[in-house]
Amino acid sequence: MAIYYPPIFINEYLKDKLEMSGRNALPFFPTMPTDIHSLTEYFPDGMFAVFDRMFKMRRTAFPHIKCEQLLYYFYKVDGDPELLIEHTQKIQDLLDKGDESAQELNAWITARLEGPEGDKKYIKRDSAGNIEKEFLPVFFHDIKIYQLEETRDIIDFGTARTFAGNKIIIDYDWHKS
Repeated sequence: MAIYYPPIFINEYLKDKLEMSGRNALPFFPTMPTDIHSLTEYFPDGMFAVFDRMFKMRRTAFPHIKCEQLLYYFYKVDGDPELLIEHTQKIQDLLDKGDESAQELNAWITARLEGPEGDKKYIKRDSAGNIEKEFLPVFFHDIKIYQLEETRDIIDFGTARTFAGNKIIIDYDWHKS
């Protein structure tokens, strides 16, 4: 059953746009208990993102426009943190333009919908092209991006490996298409 899930569109949009910068696709994982050391063994660039969806209190009496935030933790493992800095800047460039960013994201979504008119869906596929999950389209109104001062950290998990970390908050308003 297809569901409305705005984070899938933001994650896939960022994967697509960051991949265009000449790097491998950035892996995104939902927040869950994770062994970061094990995860990083699979990524050649040594970078990945963990995200968490946060609902916000509705600011108006109109119940159909939802207000949410995505909290991203970006991790860069080993070596120069240049890739982390590049991706952070690219994300800011893409998503810090308010309604203009929302329009660009909406156009990206519309170009990727599949199915008959009136029943179009976004279909997430695995690397072999098989359907993983179907999502109902959403319409974004406004997007803002934040980075808190205390969130740029060097994280040491008691190993010889050093993890650079960065936390970004993406604030957005959306409704069901």
